[in-house]
Amino acid sequence: MAKVNEQTLILIKPDAIQRGLVGEIVTRFERKGLKLVGMKMMALNEAVLREHYAHIADKPFFPGVAKFMQSTPVVAMCWQGLQVVDAVRKITGITKAREAEAGSIRGDLAMSVACNVIHASDTVENAEKEVKRFFKDDEIHSYDKSEYTHVYAEDERAV
Repeated sequence: MAKVNEQTLILIKPDAIQRGLVGEIVTRFERKGLKLVGMKMMALNEAVLREHYAHIADKPFFPGVAKFMQSTPVVAMCWQGLQVVDAVRKITGITKAREAEAGSIRGDLAMSVACNVIHASDTVENAEKEVKRFFKDDEIHSYDKSEYTHVYAEDERAV
């Protein structure tokens, strides 16, 4: 059964940092009713990028991805909620931003595959690994979110 404390990773990418979109992106998740439990700005090193992008690290275009992701710091965030991975993926939109649905972050704010303003975990399993990759245990915060009584039905909060 899904839990209200499911977590996911969001990275606000260098293009969004340069374009001043951090507040807009954070606002989208807050308006949805999700709970921000971790947030920091950080520079990404080669080791983290190779681990995070292991599925493309041997591709000829990986050096370009790494260079882009190291061009400015990123904002790493951990969000929590009921089925948060799926909810965030819908809010984020598909990777090929120019084809992303209007109303999604990428659909409204981006045109590129690479410069698509945001990374979002794609599965619950990957989210668990990614949150651990970018956050230490003491950087994830547990607190009562009073508005949950207006976001989730009582039986949903109990799971």
